[in-house]
Amino acid sequence: MTALRSRVSFCAGFVVGTFTLYVFLRQVYFEKTLSPQKTGSFDPLHGHQPPEEEENTWKKERSALFNLKHPHHIGEDSSMADELFKKVRILCWVMTGPKNLETKARHVKSTWSRHCNVIVFMSSVEDPDFPTVGLGTKEGRDQLYWKTIRAFHYAYEHHSNDADWFLKADDDTYVIVDNLRLVLSNHTPDEPVYFGRRFKPYTKQGYMSGGAGYVLSREAVRRFVEGFKSKVCTHTTSVEDLAMGQCMEKVGVLAGDTRDTWHRETFHPFIPEQHLTAKFPKSFWYWSYCYYPISEGPNCCSDVSVSFHYVDPLNMYLMEYYTYHLRAFGYRYRYQPPAPKGYNVEQSSSWHAMEEKEVQTSQGKAQEGGGRSIQDRQVT
Repeated sequence: MTALRSRVSFCAGFVVGTFTLYVFLRQVYFEKTLSPQKTGSFDPLHGHQPPEEEENTWKKERSALFNLKHPHHIGEDSSMADELFKKVRILCWVMTGPKNLETKARHVKSTWSRHCNVIVFMSSVEDPDFPTVGLGTKEGRDQLYWKTIRAFHYAYEHHSNDADWFLKADDDTYVIVDNLRLVLSNHTPDEPVYFGRRFKPYTKQGYMSGGAGYVLSREAVRRFVEGFKSKVCTHTTSVEDLAMGQCMEKVGVLAGDTRDTWHRETFHPFIPEQHLTAKFPKSFWYWSYCYYPISEGPNCCSDVSVSFHYVDPLNMYLMEYYTYHLRAFGYRYRYQPPAPKGYNVEQSSSWHAMEEKEVQTSQGKAQEGGGRSIQDRQVT
């Protein structure tokens, strides 16, 4: 009897153990097949892009990629975004390294950078296939300002006529480039100004957080380059964003205010959930660094936010989905920022009126046809 019980217990344990192992291995396989880090050249939002399709998206010149078309969904009105894409030309340069090309930079290339007019990946070593610019530096945090100095020099020397604004971002920063164009649309590239998340210590006018990214006008880049030629600016510290701010102040480039009209920040040095849900201790450096008062919770961040930092590859795709795909039906967004100067507001208003008419027509047809659902549309 004892032997029979032992056999039954053994068989039951074997079955349970085998089933548990099966479930575990199946879950591991499932996660691997979904992870963008393990999917080769697969883009979860836009599907696999063969080389010929990528050629239709980018035009490669030296180590820069020029955007051939402003991406948007078929059937949605992107007239304002398309117009700003032409009027507010942004060169985005992304600080990366050889070890990060496949684990980080590739996902930047597949997501938000597609909305830049020109994209340049800056590394210590040239890679003509990716492509990257080789800056001739070493890798490491102590090299960040050297890379920044050389990157802006390269951008100005090779692309000063290709863009009006020059954005620096890390390979773990997510940027909503269309919202950045809104921030810049009321300024000209001839103004000596730069924008980002403004910190206040160590400089009179403050400086911009490196992780949240910052953008310089063409005139600001020119002054930055000339500042090093005249020795007004030097490599004073490896703390990239602070050193950048000190140089900007010396050459007369103003630190701009990027808050929206409700005084909410648009550039963010952390991931969204930290700004939205975390309670930063009062002893945390963030409280003493921010130039403007900090708001915690939903008011932390503008409805037209520009950037978030420490975004891993998976969340790059989630952010892209939330920004350009997910919509709540039936709403006209509560925050309506002033239209950029020089833009025909009637164009956008007429589209909203047309859409309302289409909705009413579709509802009438649905009732006549026995309750057929209204065709989904993307609403900006």
